Amino acid sequence: MKKLKNSVMTCVLLILALTFARSTTAQKSNNMQTFFSKNYPGISIEVNATKETVPGENATVNLWINCTAVCVHVDYLTLKVHGFRHGQEKILLNSEHLTENNSLILSHTIQFNCTVFIPNDVWDATYAELHLKYAIVDLTLEYNPSFSVTVIRNIYLEELENKLENLNRTLGQLNQTFWECFKMNFTAESLANLNQTYWELEQKCSSLQGNISELENTRQAAIILAITTVIFVATTIYMVMRKPKQYW
Repeated sequence: MKKLKNSVMTCVLLILALTFARSTTAQKSNNMQTFFSKNYPGISIEVNATKETVPGENATVNLWINCTAVCVHVDYLTLKVHGFRHGQEKILLNSEHLTENNSLILSHTIQFNCTVFIPNDVWDATYAELHLKYAIVDLTLEYNPSFSVTVIRNIYLEELENKLENLNRTLGQLNQTFWECFKMNFTAESLANLNQTYWELEQKCSSLQGNISELENTRQAAIILAITTVIFVATTIYMVMRKPKQYW
């Protein structure tokens, strides 16, 4: 009698442990989301997956299949996950045969965990396909549902958007500075006008530099002429002063 009680208690504790483990496993983290839940004759299926991830990392797909009838036999259950290279070209990311030729137990749940690696050139939406074939006694059933799963962030687009935001911020600052300096908006037309004014000033500056060069040459010539004149006058005076006196 004591052994029977111990056996019953052990079974109860085992059932409670399995129930607690199932409920704990079914809880989703903040980054997990239920993407598919469906009741079929004799079975029910639920699929949770990573809500969002980035290229170069792994996404997790969890699937639970619960038997709700007797004499359920699964011929096969396959999960395929597809993504899109550069958000356009469809590619297969993962394909797993979760179970085949398996007889299910009433009210028993089986969990399957899949890891899907996301390549660096894949982003935006992904979707999954289930291929299920099973029988309830002599009734054969087959289902092939498809549904969206993990969203892959387009980090390249995000980087471009951040750069665009920074450029717009810089443009706003430039426009403010431009207005403070020239009292006009920072536009292509205003830049063209300023560029035209710059070239006109550049030409005038070049012309003035030419005139300055001519004035400098004239000034140097005048100095040389003045020095030559002074020397000539001094020489003439000297010669006059040194001229010998005539006696007769």
